[in-house]
Parts: sequence; structure tokens; C-alpha cells
Amino acid sequence: MTTTSPFRRPSPVPDPPDDPGTAPRTAAPSVRAAYTDLLDFAAAVFQHHGLPSARADAAARALCYGDLTGMTSHGLTNLTRLYLPLFEDGRVDPGADPRPVADRGASVLLDARRALGLWAAEAAMDLAVERAATFGIGMVAVRGATHFGCAGHHALRAVQHAMIGLVAANCGGQRIARPPGGAVAMLGTNPLSVAAPAGPHPPFVLDMSTTAAPTGRVRQAAHEGRAVPAGVLRDDDGAPVTDPSAFDEGRAHLMWLGGEAGQYKGFGLGIAVEVLAAVVSGAALGAHPDALDGDGGPTGRDDGIGFFAAAIAPDALRTGAALDAGTLFGALLGCPPSDPSEPVRYPGWHEHRRAQERLRDGVPLSEDLYRELRRTAARLGVPAPVALERA
Repeated sequence: MTTTSPFRRPSPVPDPPDDPGTAPRTAAPSVRAAYTDLLDFAAAVFQHHGLPSARADAAARALCYGDLTGMTSHGLTNLTRLYLPLFEDGRVDPGADPRPVADRGASVLLDARRALGLWAAEAAMDLAVERAATFGIGMVAVRGATHFGCAGHHALRAVQHAMIGLVAANCGGQRIARPPGGAVAMLGTNPLSVAAPAGPHPPFVLDMSTTAAPTGRVRQAAHEGRAVPAGVLRDDDGAPVTDPSAFDEGRAHLMWLGGEAGQYKGFGLGIAVEVLAAVVSGAALGAHPDALDGDGGPTGRDDGIGFFAAAIAPDALRTGAALDAGTLFGALLGCPPSDPSEPVRYPGWHEHRRAQERLRDGVPLSEDLYRELRRTAARLGVPAPVALERA
């Protein structure tokens, strides 16, 4: 992937020695790498596994978005944990071309045919944007997909065209969370994202799981030896659990967004995502009679994922939407804070600020993750990202 660095690169420092150990990653980052280096590295890894160049570039953008914006649980840490095993196990077809099943102009149904979701979701949103430019709204439903990273990255594709983006995805046949009062896991984390232009302000980007936290964040806390807040996990008796390792050990399960008091709201949103992403597209269902044979814990695999990408063009309906968006988000930013040291911000503001800083100064990586990327580069014979500085 040919890129031009958007900032002057500091002088590289010597690489740390390889450490094949499996010590938990530390929370504090100690290495910075140029964002363009990370993109080139990730794209090269995906090309090594058979993705054509343009698709590898798109997959790299989607993956590195997590590190660029600070959502590191969905960034490069997932390269060897999640994505490369998909290739190695044959659960992704690097040469797959999504096939149109139905095309009604403003709405399209695609069969992804096991294409890598990181690029297929970006392509689906781009198609939705294309249709919205003609019809005022574009909707692309996708089935047979694989994991696509941060939903917010794909929703933001619409914002680049002054449109509103909506993305929802189920987890295919993977069941992680139980219904309130239920004893068997029936649904996945079912992420949802809405992104919108905000006039002269940073774009609005809501990007959330409908469970209290995504599994990646729980596992990241376990790797770093951190507790999770009460309200994220609970045991079979309903007692709160703060040890994140209890999730993978089967001693705790995820709660819904809203915690004990508001869990029906998160559960309802999770079902809404399942309807949009799976019922509309014909993807694998989480809530299926097969799930009833489970022992209560997570079951199934995240194969046959469905997602829903929609783009809305307000300018096709009226003039003045952009001005109103600027007024709306400007008013929110102008709200007097109860604590002067904590000004009011909206979802997407902090991520935009981090992205600008990291484009300028480099993307922070933990020492352990950087070593892992170097080991992967050496194993595959691709250039590793260069360390710019070390704390």
C-alpha cells in the first residue's frame, strides 16, 4: 500500500529484543509507530493471506481505526487473536466476491460468501452511500459475513459524503449473553453504530455493543490484570463479578447495557440489532432453538454473521440540515459543565481528537503488542512497523 505520511516522522529507535513469552500486556503504551506504517504492515499481512491489494488496504484501515481512535480492544491486538486464525481455519475466503441476492434500487441484499468483514463492511457502506446519493437513502443488508472490527469506522464512511451512517451487526451463530432472567446464552454482543456530520465540529460517532461491554474489552482487561467495573459481568447467581478472567473461565457472563436496573433496554437493543442484521439479511440467528441445548455459557461460533449498513442523505429531503447539525452539536459543546475541569463532550469527539494527535505524533502501542507485530512480520516476511519512540 503506497501512502504519504501526514506528519514528520521522529527518528526511529532500536527495536526491543524479541520475547517469546506470553506475559500479559501492560496497560501503559511505551512504543509509538507511524499510522501509515501500521496501515502498510496490516495491508501486507492481509495480502500475504491472499487478499487483493485494494481489499487489503480497506481491511487495514478498518483494523487500525481502533488503535488510531483509542479503541485498542478492536485494533491490531485482534490481528493474531482473531483475524489470522480465520484465514488459517478456512473460515474466511480471501478471494470471495460478495454476490447480489436482491437489488431494489435503494435497498440491496448481498451474500458475502465468507469475505473478510473488515473490507466487506466498508464496501457495503460505500454501496449504501452510492444509492443514497440517488434515492436519499441507501440500505445494504449482508449475510454470510465475518467479523468487521469497529462498527464506527464503517458508519463514518457515510459522514465523508455529508450523510448519516447506521451500522448494526449480529454475531452469527455465536451466543454470548443471556436474556434477562434466562439461564442460556442466546445473543451476541450485537454492536450498533450511528455516525453523523456535526457541522464545523468533530463528527458524532456512537459505537457500542448492546451488552455492557464487548468481549474484546473484557479480555483486554484480563490481559492487563485490571478489574472490570461492577455491572459488566455477573455469575450464575446474579452476583457481580469484577475479575475479567472469569468470563473465559466460564465463571461469569456478560450483562446487558444498562446493568441491573436498565438491562431490558440493552437486551431490547440487542434484539433490534438481531432483527436488522439477521432477519433482514437471512444471516445465522443467535436466538435459535439450537441455542436451547447450551449449558448456559457461550456457545456457537461467529460464522454466518449478518450486518446492516444504511446511509441517509438529509440534503435530498431539505436544505439546512448541515446548519442544524452544527447548531445541535455546538450547543452540546457549549453546555456549562457541572465540573469546569470536565467540559461536556459527545460520542466521537474524544476519538476524533485522539486520531488527530496520533496522526501527528504516532500511534501508541504496548511493548508486548509491538513485539507481537514484529514476530508476525518476521514470520510472514513483511516489513514491521518502525518504533518512533519509547517511554
